[in-house]
Amino acid sequence: MSDIVTIGLDLAKNVFQVHGVDDEGRARVQRRLRRGEVLRFFERLPACLVGMEACATAHYWAREISALGHTVKLLPPAYVKPYVKRGKTDAADAEAICEAVTRPTMRFVAIKTLDQQAALMLHKTRDLLVRQRTMLVNALRGHLAELGIIAAKGPGGVKMVITALHENQDHLPESAREALHAIVDQLRRLESEIDRVEARIVNWHRNSDLSRRLATIPGIGPITASAIAAAVPDGAQFRSGRQFAAWLGLTPKAHSSGGRERKTGISKQGDGYLRRLLVVGATAVLRHVRREGAAPSWAAELLERKPAKLAAVAMANKNARIVWAVMTRGTVYSTPGTA
Repeated sequence: MSDIVTIGLDLAKNVFQVHGVDDEGRARVQRRLRRGEVLRFFERLPACLVGMEACATAHYWAREISALGHTVKLLPPAYVKPYVKRGKTDAADAEAICEAVTRPTMRFVAIKTLDQQAALMLHKTRDLLVRQRTMLVNALRGHLAELGIIAAKGPGGVKMVITALHENQDHLPESAREALHAIVDQLRRLESEIDRVEARIVNWHRNSDLSRRLATIPGIGPITASAIAAAVPDGAQFRSGRQFAAWLGLTPKAHSSGGRERKTGISKQGDGYLRRLLVVGATAVLRHVRREGAAPSWAAELLERKPAKLAAVAMANKNARIVWAVMTRGTVYSTPGTA
């Protein structure tokens, strides 16, 4: 197997598929590997190019195989699919990966370190807990509305509805009281867990130079900055700020044919979590501009011409480009005209 130069590895939980070719593209190895055999197999191989889909466990295996001296590249699964000739089998997938990883125009996913993956786990855990909190709040509001108790929207409304529950609980059936207090108790536990996770995220942010620099951009705080710093290890993998914004799904979706160009709304492809954080941050900035009556600026002028939601997405796009510039240039954000 000394003539193998490229390998496509189809990842799985227990049974992996390998497809290796020589420098002329001829297949030299096609076999299955049990989980415990994977690293032993690559230990015996000379250094070669290894392609894998960027799916579950991909970053772990990329780090382990890279440590053995191989060059590992992760491919977005959507970009591998066109290379599958026919049918859906592990062997066909491994062959397609082996073919796709050698294409000169192929785009790859940066391999994340263990620390970056740990930071993203904090973000995903926080996101899950926030969604669970929203579900509990909606359930509590719905149940109390059936009993004639309603409150305003927002965090203040939640406190009001809990207060109203305590004030009226003597007039509620015992079964209803038990059910509603179970929801309230769970809400309090979730609030405590969310605060604890957010404190860990802020601590990670303070120890990351890139995250601190990103937080100098208006509309980007510790949560968004740390998420970007962990999810995008190297901004240089993007040629421009527009390509980074396109990767986040913040650029118009093209649908053109026959020389006729047509653009619809944003593509919403890529990392939906980062896109949502950027849009929420931009919305907060625009809300401040409208409420405080700030001096004429790009944001204020945009609000005069466009709906608020469209303006927020446009500002998120602009912030994404600024993020790319801050990452690649190693600087902090400075207000235009002050640099």
